[in-house]
Amino acid sequence: MKTAVISGGNGGLGRALTAGLQAQGWHVVALDIATEGLEAGAALTPVRVDLTDGPALARACTGIVAARPSIDLVVYNAGVSQIGPFERASEESHRKVFEINYFAAVNMARGFLAPLRQSRGTHLAISSVAGFAPLVNRTAYAGSKHAMEGFFGSLRAEEAAHGVAVRIAAPSFVATNIGQAGRDADGIIRPGAAADGVDYMTPAEAAEVILRGLARRRDFIPVGRVARLAYLVNRASPALYQRLMRRKISGEG
Repeated sequence: MKTAVISGGNGGLGRALTAGLQAQGWHVVALDIATEGLEAGAALTPVRVDLTDGPALARACTGIVAARPSIDLVVYNAGVSQIGPFERASEESHRKVFEINYFAAVNMARGFLAPLRQSRGTHLAISSVAGFAPLVNRTAYAGSKHAMEGFFGSLRAEEAAHGVAVRIAAPSFVATNIGQAGRDADGIIRPGAAADGVDYMTPAEAAEVILRGLARRRDFIPVGRVARLAYLVNRASPALYQRLMRRKISGEG
């Protein structure tokens, strides 16, 4: 049985990806800071860990590698967003977004680099439309996702010689926590909780697109109609994209 490791495995998209992979016969190791509701079994191993705690994450990675016969897929899904203008965001909050969205993924990739080379497996980064295009009132989030895409796109070039694939999926708006914002004073918010998104997808719909793109060995997987259109429009005319994005997200004319 192949093993997939998913960070943010107890969230909406993490659970949907887990269900999709389990239906294909995978064993899933789900990492999250809270694992309540995840029951260990033949196809699931929950691992509670704070991804921003470097030593704890390293220990978790070592334990997973020791416990499983192989590591075949690592999904970097954990993340937070931050909503609000840059002028009101503190440096501390900006760094917090990067610690969760970028540095935790980088450290996790380091922990599974060798076993994925051994299995000739796959790194799968869950980015966002904000990873390849600007998104108003989300400077820290967009910055962290741009960094994530830059890292994994570059890692792809390095790991190809080892037979390891690196894929990047970019969902638009996935409704995982609508109505459960829990926004703090700096606007940090759970993923999928924003109320200003457009054309929301369900976690199951997003997971289906991601896993289909993974099966087709696509390096870049835009997830949803908004993501596909945003990718095409931003490449063709960044200025047009900026106008459309501001109008849709913030209501500017």
